[in-house]
Amino acid sequence: MGDLELLLPGEADVLVRGLRSFPLREMGSEGWNQQHENLEKLNMQAILDATVSQGEPIQELLATHGKIPTLVEELIAVEMWKQKVFPVLCRLEDYKPQNTFPIYMVVHHEASIINLLETVFFHKEVCESAEDTILDLVDYCHRKLTLLVARSGRGSLPEEEGSQDSTPMQELQKQAELMEFEIALKALSVLRYITDCVDSLSLSTLSRMLSTHNLPCLLVELLEHSPWSRREGGKLQQFEGGRWQTVAPSEQQKLSKLDGQVWIAVYNLLLSPEARAHYCLTSFAKGQLLKLRAFLTDTLLDQLPNLADLQGFLAHLALAETQPPKKDLVLEQIPEIWERLEQENRGKWQAIAKHQLRHVFSPSEQDLRLQARRWAETYRLDVLEAVAPERPRCAYCSAEASKRCSRCQNEWYCCRECQVKHWKTHGKTCVLAAQGDRAK
Repeated sequence: MGDLELLLPGEADVLVRGLRSFPLREMGSEGWNQQHENLEKLNMQAILDATVSQGEPIQELLATHGKIPTLVEELIAVEMWKQKVFPVLCRLEDYKPQNTFPIYMVVHHEASIINLLETVFFHKEVCESAEDTILDLVDYCHRKLTLLVARSGRGSLPEEEGSQDSTPMQELQKQAELMEFEIALKALSVLRYITDCVDSLSLSTLSRMLSTHNLPCLLVELLEHSPWSRREGGKLQQFEGGRWQTVAPSEQQKLSKLDGQVWIAVYNLLLSPEARAHYCLTSFAKGQLLKLRAFLTDTLLDQLPNLADLQGFLAHLALAETQPPKKDLVLEQIPEIWERLEQENRGKWQAIAKHQLRHVFSPSEQDLRLQARRWAETYRLDVLEAVAPERPRCAYCSAEASKRCSRCQNEWYCCRECQVKHWKTHGKTCVLAAQGDRAK
């Protein structure tokens, strides 16, 4: 591991061995919270290890102990909780919490897991260790990318700053929607790493990617809409590092990381021998794929020279005859995690929400102080700054910041005015964090 360590090697091994799946009903419970904290520590240590390039024991431990399937199941379970249980909580008229942080931790859990998977899936052995759950992960990524395409058709994201009249639960819903966008971008990276292993994927997984979901055509739509780019006030902005950043005119021809991920995934799915042998080039697929020719400029080819092979493939495709849809009878595996969880909990969503309301999401002040202390111990400032080494940004307006909240030391601001405007959102969390520090 690197010079800055959050976990010693023995500690990391214990945390990885202890990872397990939780029923939806137990999300937010004490045991679940402990695992969430452990996942955050593993997440930060994996990023630190990758940053200093000194070997990556976290990904080795996850693969060795067979915990990637556990992470995939937890990822899909919290996705289902957010779709089925969270809306019920938001609709309960008699639930008006003063502090929504316990619920926020569950909402944020999906982002924590997908971030960890993005970090470790760079390694082929991790993809292989997912075993049959790779099918579930492919389906998960497809759901997220479909939402990303649909969102680009609806327009911009909701405003990050809250309304003066918003309730805490309404603010949490807005945060969850903003988080969903970032999760989808992480899922795109995970999918690209899966396509790097296309030559070793099972026939069922290839069929799922190429026939069931037709991922090449979905990726073309992403390149067309580029939901991580937008125009604001006549300036080009790209979503990077968790926020929208203005791109200097001299940098606008430079390929963004996310566009690069899509191009590499397209290349893998269209030009690898195994994928080409199983992809049916129907007239619809041909029409969609030929749209790529307009994007294959000399500037792009200079940055990704391998795309010259894709350009040649498309030139050949333009002259080739299309194929009718295949009707072969194929016996294949299907993803089972989502369907199993839905069968186990169907008709119980309201009961789960009310159980969690009574036993999990209505903590006492003392419980909140204890939890705040644990959060402060988990999110060490020196580690957070090493994980995100760029200059801090204002929590309210995203400008470069030089002033830190004097009470909790967690948030940064560019000026006093922004800190005052952001206090309605930050205040309750700030007080709890400060109380947690004093309780140590």
